Amino acid sequence: MTDASEATEPVAKYGGDRVSDRVAAKLLDMIAHGELTPGQRLPGERQLAEQMGVSRVSVRAALQQLKTQGFLTAVQGGGTRVLSTAGDMDPALTEMIRIKFDNLYDLAEIRVILESWAARRAAINATAEQVAEIGRTVVAMAQPSRGKLRATDDVDFHIAIGKAAGSPIYMHILSVIRDTLTQMLEFHRHELFDRSEDRIVLAQHRAIHRAIDRREPDAAAAAMTAHLNWVLEHYHSARRRREATLASKDGTEALTPPADPAP
Repeated sequence: MTDASEATEPVAKYGGDRVSDRVAAKLLDMIAHGELTPGQRLPGERQLAEQMGVSRVSVRAALQQLKTQGFLTAVQGGGTRVLSTAGDMDPALTEMIRIKFDNLYDLAEIRVILESWAARRAAINATAEQVAEIGRTVVAMAQPSRGKLRATDDVDFHIAIGKAAGSPIYMHILSVIRDTLTQMLEFHRHELFDRSEDRIVLAQHRAIHRAIDRREPDAAAAAMTAHLNWVLEHYHSARRRREATLASKDGTEALTPPADPAP
């Protein structure tokens, strides 16, 4: 990851009639490519102005523009950081996922479409370093010592593919749902999947990485689709178990005679 303090590339190549528009485009490009990550604090206005060769007035206007658009937020006590969580960007999404299993299922279903697209794009656009980053997450996931951290490795894997896809729009979507995605994958690892299935999950991730590494867009999309459809089948099974449990409880209550009224 490139440190924000190293953002010295001139902004002249970025479009926009005003200098502040070009500064905003440069910062947005850094967010899209993972050089500025969710939660990261930006350098101060003076430092950014010096690095980009522009005035502090232009930097201040650019930061305000990105705050208005929902990419940055002010830090208490001064400064600016990249928005980091669904709670920051859309608290309603976090709450909807928390209170209803079916909403979590909907997100899993949407992920099949979005992440298969991202895997295809990654196979086309990824740099050698980005492919290596995806591979490192798979290697980490395979380590027995990782334990509960496998869920973190899983998140890193999907974020790395998002970066490799090279789409600012997709990276913004991931930024919105990143915390929700983390909670979702922790749920998968610790409740939805059986521990004996870890090897299946690992094999599926390896297949996705291998297709991206070989620059095979169709194979990458197919491998991601197969993995996420496998996840969806676990959701179907969990839903059937929940429905059976609820039906069993309802039946038990219906068959239990009411107690005699108290004397």
